[in-house]
Amino acid sequence: MTSEFILRLFAAAVMGGAIGLERGYRAKEAGFRTHFLVALGSALFMIVSQYGFEELLLQTQASGLSVRVDPSRVAAQVVSGIGFIGAGTIIFQRHVVKGLTTAAGLWVTAAIGMTCGSGLYMLAMASTIMVLICLEALNFILQKFGTRNINITFSSPSIEDVKAVLNKMRQDGMTIDSYNMRENHDNPEAMYQVSVEVNVKRSKYESHVMSIMSELKGVKIESIE
Repeated sequence: MTSEFILRLFAAAVMGGAIGLERGYRAKEAGFRTHFLVALGSALFMIVSQYGFEELLLQTQASGLSVRVDPSRVAAQVVSGIGFIGAGTIIFQRHVVKGLTTAAGLWVTAAIGMTCGSGLYMLAMASTIMVLICLEALNFILQKFGTRNINITFSSPSIEDVKAVLNKMRQDGMTIDSYNMRENHDNPEAMYQVSVEVNVKRSKYESHVMSIMSELKGVKIESIE
């Protein structure tokens, strides 16, 4: 029976690691090791929940006592406990929530680990394949048709150049969500420093930024986030 348990743990680790490799390749907050450990731990909890109290049951039955054991009680805590790990991958930055997909991936990875721990290998494998298809398809769709929020910080010696940059962004289809400008009298070459938060198509944001840099010579882009 121990070899069967080890096989379940191994299967859970492999499937969780496969999802983690995809997340790590995309440079997400949780990668291979996190998903590997989540799947492995979930499978282990499932095994302990189902079979960890058999000796206690045998002892109580031999003594003539009646004991009821809920095999799902330990495993049920994985569902709530994984929420703490998932919450750690969610970041609220510059009015944008990031990491929700990775948090959901950790949640479903825990479910896959529990499925392996129950010995339902085919169900776990089918779920892993569907998760990978979803993540890759989602990434393709976002790259083609999705938008992203970026923050551009640039400096300019004149207010006219600042206005030209903002007009250029609007002409290129960028949506300006907010911007902040401050004056720097100590540096005449970069008297105005502007931080702009824009929404732009993912497939075109690099070309838009490069066009601003090439067409407006007096503008210096300091950072893009």
